[in-house]
Amino acid sequence: MIVHAPLPGRVLDLAEVPDQVFAAGIVGPGLALDPDRRGEVTAVAPVDGRVVKLHPHAFVLVAADGRGVLVHLGIDTVQLAGDGFTVHAAEGQEVATGTPLITFEPDVVAAGGRSPVCPVLALDGGAEQVHRLASAVVTAGDPLFDWA
Repeated sequence: MIVHAPLPGRVLDLAEVPDQVFAAGIVGPGLALDPDRRGEVTAVAPVDGRVVKLHPHAFVLVAADGRGVLVHLGIDTVQLAGDGFTVHAAEGQEVATGTPLITFEPDVVAAGGRSPVCPVLALDGGAEQVHRLASAVVTAGDPLFDWA
């Protein structure tokens, strides 16, 4: 399964994420994106699937084969209680790759003392199953990693 970039940004290894749980791969393997900090950014579905969890700061999609992908918009952004995030979808909704899900402003997240870095994770995947496809910088929809 190809997991696409849910937003534009600089591609980071998980070890570069400023959160120990994500950086250690405890939640799952994957990559992270450091988004452009100018204006609003809309996170889109990285795979075709069903929205099984949707919070203003994060979402989980489950593909037809049962594999789940987590996208977390920034670090410690749950503390914002949705302030500055606009949700465009609903739990249970079937979405195609590229469907807009959440809009936020990374510069506002950063101005509040939080990191806007966005982990994109293969839930319940093994590190050996995830292979980077992306170059150093991606736009939304570019192939990010292959989940074998």
